[in-house]
Amino acid sequence: MTQLGKRLQAARADIDRNRSYPLPEAVKLLKSGAKSKFDETVELAMNLNVDPRHADQMVRGTVQLPNGTGRTVRVAVFAKADKAKEAADAGADLVGAEDLVAKVQAGEIAFDRCIATPDMMGLVGRLGKVLGPRGLMPNPKLGTVTPDVGSAVKAAKGGQVNFRVEKAGIVHAGVGKASFSEQQLQENVKAFVDAVMRAKPSGAKGTYVSKVSLSSTMGPGIKLDLPSLLAGG
Repeated sequence: MTQLGKRLQAARADIDRNRSYPLPEAVKLLKSGAKSKFDETVELAMNLNVDPRHADQMVRGTVQLPNGTGRTVRVAVFAKADKAKEAADAGADLVGAEDLVAKVQAGEIAFDRCIATPDMMGLVGRLGKVLGPRGLMPNPKLGTVTPDVGSAVKAAKGGQVNFRVEKAGIVHAGVGKASFSEQQLQENVKAFVDAVMRAKPSGAKGTYVSKVSLSSTMGPGIKLDLPSLLAGG
């Protein structure tokens, strides 16, 4: 049986595993237990009563976290001419067309977000088998296929998060860093939860959200009190 480290044991000792905590208290506990030498990512996981194998129960969307994610996002943009310049001026890390397609096909995927102008999708479509499994394929529903590449790049670098429910009905995302203030983390969590609630699919029946938990990279999960969280408390 795996032995827990002293730090994790200490963090768990402060948490009642049978209790669901109001968001402010959960954030305070999380920050007090995040004592690693690096700035731990704060993760939010939502268990949803949906079966994403059915199209009318798929949950996906985007949310702009009010205080950003705390991480550097590398953005690649497929565009030409003036749109390529617009993307570069907005801070895109990689900009190209056929040349960028060749790099991706060669396995050079040095980016976290991929954006394309509509006219480039015929070209980018060749990369579906490479970018799709990584969740990087541009999609108009997520705002990553757009003629307004400048705004899309700024949004991606400013804290925009894409989410998509997994096979087990779980949606999770990084919503900040342990170094964020309690207020910043609370605001980001609320923004993410609100976005998932707005994305409730038509096929979802009964209770949509069954469980929400918060954790840091090296810390235990902390169950959140659903009634107060969904009420905005």
